[in-house]
Amino acid sequence: MATSPSSALTLAQVAARAEVSPGTVRRWVKEGLVPQYEGEWTPAAASHVRIVSRLRERGHTVEQIREASQSGRLAFGFIDELLPTSDGRYKLADAVRVTGLKAEEIERLVAAMGLSVLSVDSISEEDMELLRYVAAILSAGLPVPAFLQLTRVYAQAMAQIADAEVRLFHLYVHEPLMRDGVPGLEMTEEMEALVGEMLPFVSPIMNYLHARFLAHFVEQDVIGHIEADLDDGIAEEGRMRVTVAFADLAGYTRLTEEAGEQEALGAVERFVETVEQTLPIEARVIKTLGDEVMIVGSDPVALTDWAVGLPASLPAGSPPPRIGVHHGAALYRDGDYYGREVNRAARVVARAAGGEVLVTRPVVDMAAGLDGLRFELIGGVVLKGFSEPTELFIASSVEG
Repeated sequence: MATSPSSALTLAQVAARAEVSPGTVRRWVKEGLVPQYEGEWTPAAASHVRIVSRLRERGHTVEQIREASQSGRLAFGFIDELLPTSDGRYKLADAVRVTGLKAEEIERLVAAMGLSVLSVDSISEEDMELLRYVAAILSAGLPVPAFLQLTRVYAQAMAQIADAEVRLFHLYVHEPLMRDGVPGLEMTEEMEALVGEMLPFVSPIMNYLHARFLAHFVEQDVIGHIEADLDDGIAEEGRMRVTVAFADLAGYTRLTEEAGEQEALGAVERFVETVEQTLPIEARVIKTLGDEVMIVGSDPVALTDWAVGLPASLPAGSPPPRIGVHHGAALYRDGDYYGREVNRAARVVARAAGGEVLVTRPVVDMAAGLDGLRFELIGGVVLKGFSEPTELFIASSVEG
């Protein structure tokens, strides 16, 4: 890949980025550990030096690194030259002066983003531009606690997206090229070209999805405010009434032992995909943990009706799901829901058998008089972590 004079780096810059001495970089070049170096320090060659440095820190030998470079196992690392980076030029005091943000606000922001690699005493042009955006948002009137929560949600979501991009690219592009025996440098060029064509479309796709989901949740929030006015009201900040459902696969551990991890993982993937495709419009998956899915919605009747019909939507041969549904007040923080009533919902599903949907009294009360569902009282059950009994019901379809 041709490099313009403005993009060429000095040996000192390459060594500093890799946190080694210039002499060490020269030695690695002589030992054949940096195949991209051809008399000029390109971003790709500099990226490879950083990778070599990290591998040496972890105890890998020169021979192992040389073989990995030649086989193409390190090829994916060169792609970071396509991503915007710059050296840290500013200190924390500079950022405070330029943006008007307080030092503690910047430090809290960095912590909320989870960017341990970003030092507040080594701030780049990109970092400074971000801080200017933050200052503008806070000046517009958004409270700092709300912005920090929003930042944590953004950071967690983007970390998951970036992790998926790298892992899926590795599985479906990098690994096949290695299996085909493509030489290391040729593999690097192929992957670099593919990523270069793909990157310009990532932001438009994310912007499109964000706008669509934002419109959806604005509508749900308006409806929720109207329904809250009809409710008894919840005074505590951040607390709201929601319907929480937990769903998992009965016998998942046994399936892992009998059919193997790959087959069990396939069953979980099909289960989660079916859940996401069939949920009521006002409900969404909050998180997954192994084979368990946590779902939150505003309508307990719709969510219970969905739960009762879920087994029929699953692929043939799938392990039977078990589901617990509860309606109550939960505390909203950082894109997730917490509190006693969420814990209660999690305990409810633990009492369900395969193929069962268990619900609590608040769900039954809100579904009273509606057609299509019936509820069979089990009785008061003392759930783990609760001193008082919780009335549980088996929900089923009237037609079933």
